[in-house]
Formats: sequence, C-alpha cells, structure tokens
Amino acid sequence: MWLYLAALVGLYHLLRWYRERQVVSHLRDKYVFITGCDSGFGNLLARQLDLQGLRVLAACLTEKGAQQLRKQTSDRLETVILDVTKTESIAAATQWVKEHVGDRGLWGLVNNAGISIPTAPNEWLTKQDFMKILDVNLLGVIEVTLSLLPLVRKARGRVVNVSSVMGRISLFGGGYCVSKYGVEAFSDSLRRELSHFGVKVAMIEPGVFSTNITNMEVFSQSFRTAWDQASPEVKELYGETFVPTFLESLETLKPRWSKNLSLVTNCMEHALTACHPRTRYSCGWDAKLFYLPMSYMPTFLVDFMAYWSSPRPAQAL
Repeated sequence: MWLYLAALVGLYHLLRWYRERQVVSHLRDKYVFITGCDSGFGNLLARQLDLQGLRVLAACLTEKGAQQLRKQTSDRLETVILDVTKTESIAAATQWVKEHVGDRGLWGLVNNAGISIPTAPNEWLTKQDFMKILDVNLLGVIEVTLSLLPLVRKARGRVVNVSSVMGRISLFGGGYCVSKYGVEAFSDSLRRELSHFGVKVAMIEPGVFSTNITNMEVFSQSFRTAWDQASPEVKELYGETFVPTFLESLETLKPRWSKNLSLVTNCMEHALTACHPRTRYSCGWDAKLFYLPMSYMPTFLVDFMAYWSSPRPAQAL
C-alpha cells in the first residue's frame, strides 16, 4: 500500500514538474509592465526579463532610478515615472503603456512597488501612518491593476502581485501586514473573475530579504519616530528600554536575511512565462520552512511563539 502511495506522489510531482517547465511561445513579442523598478526586486526583474528578450516597460518613482536602470539594460527596455499613490500619475502611465503596446495588449503586469514603514506597535501609530503604507501597498496595487486590466485582458496575459509571508501571518503592528493581507484578498477575487477571460493571476510571497524595504537604518529611525509620537501613557506601559531591546533583537536576525534576490525574481519570471503558472509562490527558505508552516498552525500556538520571541513591555502582566 505504501509503495503505491509513494508511486502516486512521485507521479504527481513528475507531472507537476513537466507542466511547470512548459514556456509560453513568442516571448520576444510580449510587453511586461513592472512597478517599483528603482531598486530591489523590481529592478532585478526588469534586467532579468530584458536579458530574456521580453519588452520591458519599467515604472520608476524617480528619474535617477530610471536613468540607472536604462544604463544597465538594452534599448528594448523603456522607463516611465510613476507614483502609485497619485491617480493622475497612474492615468498618465496607463496612456503611455497603451501607446507602446498598441493592439498587442499587455502580456504582464507586475505590481511590485511597496514600502514597509512606519512599522511599530499599533498603539504608537496614527491613522495616517497606516494610510501611508496602504496607499502604496494596497490601494496603489488596486488602482494600477484596474487601470491596466483592459490591456491585460486583450492579451490574455498575467497579473503578478507581490504580497509577502506577512500576508499569511501578521507578526507585527502597522500597515504593512494589513496591506499584504489585502493584496492576498484582492488577488484571490481577481483570479476567479479573470479566469473567465483567460487571464491568470499569481501572488509572490517572499520571506525576508535584504532590500531597501528591510534597511535597518531607515527602519530604526522610523521606529524611534513612532515612539516619540506615542502618548505618555503608552510610553509608560512599554518603558524606555523597549525600543533598544526590540531593535537589538532585529539586528541579531539580520544575518539570516537572504541577499539572493533572484529567488524572488525567478518566481516572478516563472509566473509571467510559464504556460501553467502557480497561484502562489513562496520565495526563500524562511518562507517555505518557517512562515508558511506557521500560518497553518493553530492560533494559540502562533500566539505563544510570537509572545515569547518578542520583547516584553515594562508593565506586561
């Protein structure tokens, strides 16, 4: 019996491996629009797809980022300035994409732009602190997608949304986890709706990687700013030693953060170029072996792990 079961499991993985190796034809004729290409995953993906011969339309927040990217790529790659928090900027970028893709439509949309600060215990933050992240990570993703969806549908293409393992399990306060849970929900509903039109939607769920989003210097400054704006009552509850203790604990984890960004961009590329892309891609060993299994654990057990691995407020019970 066990031998038959092992054979079935082996056959399943063999068939899955075969399906996932099938690549879409005529990639050199296909346009892919990527947001957040100044640095990090978006920048590497733009260069990676350009090497593969795809027609990359790279959206950068700054002209400096756009210039640097153009210097590293072929003449096929073109850039546009885009602020995903501004409707007029999205409208202008959408018109720019229309002019480039013409009747072909847009094969791939990669919603990669994102930020992670301010992040701190929820009580330290204001509504505006939450909105700052939600405007980029969630509302920006939604508005860009809705604006470009007719072009993607025309090409029967792909929408690739960058979520996070923190869209599976919320381990800290602030708008980041909230935004990524929202990206997961939006992507799920979008995938089901667009399946009627031959459009596939994939989610990228990276673990923790060394990028600008995880820059410790920027994060520490933002964390201290949130502490400074907290009420006297909250400061008394947490105590003056909470901030340095928390930041010190993060510094000890930093060496474990992966610097191999291609683990993420390879998943993005597969979602765009495979005939049979996955619905979700867990990128990085920490995502596969820790965060993803943790998201399936009973809530009381996850709470226990988070409780004992986090610094305790001064007046904790």
